[in-house]
Amino acid sequence: MQNCTGSSLPGNDDPARRLSVAGVEKRWGSRKLRYFIGFYPFDWDFRVSLHIFAPNLGTTMTVNPSKYLLAAVFALHIFLFSNAANAQHESGHQAGETHVAPATGGHEEKKEGFDANEVIFSHIMDAHEYHFLDITDEHGEKHPIGIPLPVILYQEGKGWSVFMSSKFHHGHTVHEGYRMLDRHFMHEHGLDTLKTAGGTPVFKAGQIYSVDEAGMPLADVQVYDVSLTRNVTQMILALILLTWILVSMAGKYRQQGKKAPSGLQNAIEPVITFVRDEVAKPNLGHKYEKFLPYLLTVFFFILINNIFGLIPGSANVTGNIAFTMVFAVISFIVIIFSANKHFWAHIFNPPVPGFVKGILVPVEILGVFTKPFALMIRLFANMMAGHIIIICLISLIFIFGSLSKGIGWGFSPVSIAFASFIYVIEIMVAFIQAFIFTNLTAVFIGQSLEGDHHEEGHH
Repeated sequence: MQNCTGSSLPGNDDPARRLSVAGVEKRWGSRKLRYFIGFYPFDWDFRVSLHIFAPNLGTTMTVNPSKYLLAAVFALHIFLFSNAANAQHESGHQAGETHVAPATGGHEEKKEGFDANEVIFSHIMDAHEYHFLDITDEHGEKHPIGIPLPVILYQEGKGWSVFMSSKFHHGHTVHEGYRMLDRHFMHEHGLDTLKTAGGTPVFKAGQIYSVDEAGMPLADVQVYDVSLTRNVTQMILALILLTWILVSMAGKYRQQGKKAPSGLQNAIEPVITFVRDEVAKPNLGHKYEKFLPYLLTVFFFILINNIFGLIPGSANVTGNIAFTMVFAVISFIVIIFSANKHFWAHIFNPPVPGFVKGILVPVEILGVFTKPFALMIRLFANMMAGHIIIICLISLIFIFGSLSKGIGWGFSPVSIAFASFIYVIEIMVAFIQAFIFTNLTAVFIGQSLEGDHHEEGHH
């Protein structure tokens, strides 16, 4: 293996000095390329780094000085963390890369690393508890810290079972003939590889199944789970908070009459006025008062759940497709039952030539259903994407830390800075998505009332 020192660098007149990945592999070998693809050329000389990130360095003095500073920053960053990473790499070869459990039936026990996929999906998916963190003891065992929630199950021939989710001990024990599966248990017993004829998994992590005498789940036994999961609990809390805010404000208005607002009224009244003047009136005309209570309920309920979802450890309710689907269906029902004869005439008998109606009518009918679909996907995708980005940025710290502690600590300020920036953006997105859903609902209702708008204009 050729050592990559300054003497092996190509000359300034070498046309191949702008190195590609293939060029690096050809000149310095696949082992060097492997380190380069891993973001840090650990075995490279300081001048090799400068040559790659600043190929014109030393060939001309007309280059912008900022490029010299950029090259120096890259090289210094690589130089500082390469020694720690290289030392760990060498010690790993000396100590051996295979970890075998002492007398556990001859099975190899692989060292568990950070599973970003599990962290992401455990946050965006529903669960039977609020999980905050895991504490690892001196024996390497993890002890989850969280808040258990009520489990309510029904099985034919067995009846109802009500208990707290803590009885499962995070999927490690069976309680009253039920087990909540987790990924480790499924992988240990090969349950994650079982699939139906259609290719769908037989068992899913996080769900509760009836078990046999050996504690193994039964796929053919139907269990009806109506538990208060994390999403349901958080929606109930949001509903209680929304009801308390609106009822308390209504009581103050009855007591104070036309006096100037005070306290919480100063924060809520401008929002109500904004929804009325900028959303309801422009889209609904003289019928805005009829739909204003629904629009305000939609706006505040989505906003409260959006903000709750930004609290660490809480559930991302609006990032759940079931939640947005229910809201879209409710809006669809309001739109359909508010439509007048002019709306339906425009759908089934548009004012176009006869040969065009055969094309336009199916498109108009499809448009009736695409409106609630757009409401559902827009809110779901925007709220889920922001949470995934934040978790991915934080996960990079642990991913790089599994390679080298030096790299993990070195990258943590960058990861935290970007995650904090996205978090601030998500606060703004929480308000924007509540407004967009409410505004589009008002627009779609207004379209179903378009004949009434024309009649109002004639008067």
